[in-house]
Amino acid sequence: MASNISIDQLAAEITKAMRQYTDDVSAAVAEAVDKAADEILQEVKTNHPYKDRTGEYTKGFRKTKRDEPGRTRRIIWNRKHYRRVHLLEFGHAKRGGGRVPAYPHLRPAYDKHAPRLVDKIKQIIRNGG
Repeated sequence: MASNISIDQLAAEITKAMRQYTDDVSAAVAEAVDKAADEILQEVKTNHPYKDRTGEYTKGFRKTKRDEPGRTRRIIWNRKHYRRVHLLEFGHAKRGGGRVPAYPHLRPAYDKHAPRLVDKIKQIIRNGG
């Protein structure tokens, strides 16, 4: 049984379906990015190679949302000791000569969880949200 539908109605229905698909995928991607950021934050707070005597440095890490239209971003940063993060991550020169060793803690956490996020986003797109 064939139904009569105008071209305008067909275009409107296709547009509506695509908008629904885009909204579902965007929401699912935002949720996946949030979950990955939480995992990275937890990893940074628990598995670090440096000795944090007081725990203040570790307690300062936060997750911040920086969403823009069409872009979902989460930033892991240290609110109180932001000037110290790169010194620990990459090492630095001593005042009297020599170097302080690097204690990578952000990049290893990112490298551990980011590939899974890419696979999860591909799965979300394939499944439509």
